[in-house]
Amino acid sequence: MLIALDMDGTLLNGEGKISEQNRKAIMAAQAQGHLVAVVTGRARKDALAPLREAGLVCPIASLNGAIVTLEDGTVISQAPLERTVIRHALDWVREQSDLYCETYVGDEVYVGLHNRAQWEALALEKTEVAPEVKWIVMKQFQQARVTYVDDIRTVWDDPKRVIYKLLIFSLDRERLRDAASHFDPLPGVTVTSSHPHNIEVNNERATKGEALKQLASHYSIDLRDTVVFGDSHNDLSMFEVAGCRVAMANAAPELKATCDFVTLSHEEDGVAAGLEQVLVRR
Repeated sequence: MLIALDMDGTLLNGEGKISEQNRKAIMAAQAQGHLVAVVTGRARKDALAPLREAGLVCPIASLNGAIVTLEDGTVISQAPLERTVIRHALDWVREQSDLYCETYVGDEVYVGLHNRAQWEALALEKTEVAPEVKWIVMKQFQQARVTYVDDIRTVWDDPKRVIYKLLIFSLDRERLRDAASHFDPLPGVTVTSSHPHNIEVNNERATKGEALKQLASHYSIDLRDTVVFGDSHNDLSMFEVAGCRVAMANAAPELKATCDFVTLSHEEDGVAAGLEQVLVRR
């Protein structure tokens, strides 16, 4: 059986760590011969950090499935964005003072210095939303190790840097809808979300569902013998193709509406509790 786990809001607790109960449950599943994989919006290096801390080794589908790697780091699938297709939309995003954009180039995450200044100014000037701003930034920096560059266009225009994902933040959901409207119509592009205050832009082939298919095919596992755990909208594509779907207690309503059962929250060792139910059923 292939068990695919989302990370943030699912496998990881609020501190960005894998709890002891979750760690033991994963190791027990592996000891029984099941394949446990991580399918995440994080870059691979940012997914590896909590796994290594917990002493776990798993295949990783990173950047929402844009890059799929085996336990030893061998890449079996990748689906980058076509820079010529997204370039005009990127320029529009850069001009918006209230949008914060991260560019994922393999394991590197780049942000323009102008964007950091804008985001920090927002936190300082709008005191009524500053705590929320700080929380969002803290959570994202917990997930991604960011490299700041003087001009983000030097990354966007460098043919040696392959762009796999864009992550765009705003406190204003209407502004996020505006941003999404610039990417949604583009050929070969898909827009998802992992948090109410972000959108994620990927190649249309870079979905968690496609990553699950790639892993199942590589290991000759029938999709009916796959189990997925998730909490956010970018997990929906996994829920559409998996044999068993487990939503966290903190999951978005859309996932709960399509799951086979709801487990405890990510703060309550929900992966461990869900695995216990799954393995008993199987």
